[in-house]
Amino acid sequence: MPGDSHVEEQVFGGEHHSGRVARPLWTAIKRGLLGRCPRCGEGKLFYAFTKTVDTCSVCGEEIHHHRADDLPAYLVIVIVGHIVVGSFMAVEATTALSNLQHALIWVPLTIILALALLQPVKGAVIGLQWALYMHGFGDEKDEFESHS
Repeated sequence: MPGDSHVEEQVFGGEHHSGRVARPLWTAIKRGLLGRCPRCGEGKLFYAFTKTVDTCSVCGEEIHHHRADDLPAYLVIVIVGHIVVGSFMAVEATTALSNLQHALIWVPLTIILALALLQPVKGAVIGLQWALYMHGFGDEKDEFESHS
């Protein structure tokens, strides 16, 4: 309508989207990367290599309901793949190594990088979920939608 000058601004995420207080996204991801509780940054996030604690021992935040699932493994594959393939191509372009030498360099490097990154990436995904109130971190129960 020509006379209607009222245009509502669209805002996504944070306080405007859900009515909840915005949680510090990058702080939560950083805390998760360091293996700490995304809420307080003090309690441990993991009790074993990739097994999360049920609740934070410092602030009591429930963590058991996170849904990191396969995302950390996919992200680690992408990260390690870019590092190893890029490095391999640079070495191959500048040196003349045999196939055995390449295998002795790149196979262990790939395994070490994947194992070193898996826990921090999983922690970062959990921090992301906490900051965005996903998968039970917003005090609501996850429900499945019926498509019937």
